[in-house]
Amino acid sequence: MADSDEALHWVGRLDPAAGPRYLQIVAQLERAVADGLLRPGDRLPPQRRLAEHLAVDLTTVTRAFGEARERGLIDAVTGRGSFISARREQEGPPLDLSMTIPPAPKGLRLGELMQRGITEILARSDADQLMNYHGGAGSLAERAAGAAWLSPLMGAIPPQRIAVVPGAQAGLNALLSLLARPGDTILTEPLAYPGLIGAARQRALSMVPVAGDADGPLPDALDEAAVRHGARLFALTPTLQNPTCITLSAQRRLDLVAVARRRDLILIEDDPYSPLAGDAPPPLAALAPERTWHVATLSKVLTPGLRTAFIIMPEGADGAPFLAALRATALMPAPLMTALAAHWIRIGAARDLLDGVRREAAERQLLAREILPETMQGHPHALHVWQPLPAHWERNSLIERARLAGLGVMAADAFSTGGTAPDAIRIALGAIPERARLAEALNLLAGLIRGDA
Repeated sequence: MADSDEALHWVGRLDPAAGPRYLQIVAQLERAVADGLLRPGDRLPPQRRLAEHLAVDLTTVTRAFGEARERGLIDAVTGRGSFISARREQEGPPLDLSMTIPPAPKGLRLGELMQRGITEILARSDADQLMNYHGGAGSLAERAAGAAWLSPLMGAIPPQRIAVVPGAQAGLNALLSLLARPGDTILTEPLAYPGLIGAARQRALSMVPVAGDADGPLPDALDEAAVRHGARLFALTPTLQNPTCITLSAQRRLDLVAVARRRDLILIEDDPYSPLAGDAPPPLAALAPERTWHVATLSKVLTPGLRTAFIIMPEGADGAPFLAALRATALMPAPLMTALAAHWIRIGAARDLLDGVRREAAERQLLAREILPETMQGHPHALHVWQPLPAHWERNSLIERARLAGLGVMAADAFSTGGTAPDAIRIALGAIPERARLAEALNLLAGLIRGDA
């Protein structure tokens, strides 16, 4: 196995004229594997060391490793680094249970839906304008589409309170840039979305987990943490929480809002999954509109490539500082994707797609419930499940065993915001296209979990 500090023999220079640098790094990895310079199980150098060697930003290498992982080229083991994938040779795609994406719904042809939608957009829009720079929070029509999309959860919302952003991650980055300075404390759930953790760490924020129970963060613990740390921000996912699938009850939401008002906390509500859940209580943004930034992405419930999210700004908030922060981090949403998302919402295609994803998610949850150990935590329409491990397994050992068996899953460490992560894994259900292949992967994983370490 190549040593992590010396495995740079495969790395060549990047060509400024050869396209995005992160894709050049992925291409070099693919060539090195094809040429035998890197073999299954070889450890890759730390991302920071590779970035220094190539004289690029760390984010470029991080993006390259993420792309390589999505292609099944490398695997990451928490605390140990990244390795060339040792998955067994098999027909079809790798058995990826690590990436939470909406499964393609049966009976809907996404390609045809896209083609028809873009044709209809071009029939009434200027193509040159669609390919130009767009500033601001989105057009009034796009913001109105966002208000319509969110109305089943929020009721009527003035479009002026909505900003269109290129995905939830860009929105979260901009919010943290706007609302916190390096060294500030942000209160979070003990297990949280890795994108939020990465954004907070990149901005040198101190993350403090708020203790919780089976119903989510405890109001008394939030109150104590806010006082002790002088925090101003509390970020959470109240519905189908990633990774635990917990949905906060209506009363727990009211109790947390009461604490936020008493301690003058700003709430960041990351809420990708409420449209899928169908049974969630009102969002925090409906209970405390004066202090809540609500982030609702389409990528997690329709299709990842849409890269469109809507942020509801607090009542009375001046949107200009947020838009300035967004421009500094992501410049703007892609106009064509935003136009397509707004068009799908207007004609009802987005709801049809959502309904299809919900039906497919329900079938996959049933599969998981039948196959996985009974300690599994899920929800009838969630895209993932949370699996506590039996005492004979340490989570990273299971991750390594699963990797060697051709399975990709995520350990609790990727979600931990502080303290010791539990021995548990998150299992995503949407990345494997066919249900039969998903059942194969779940049966293989269930056998590993039940077996001896």
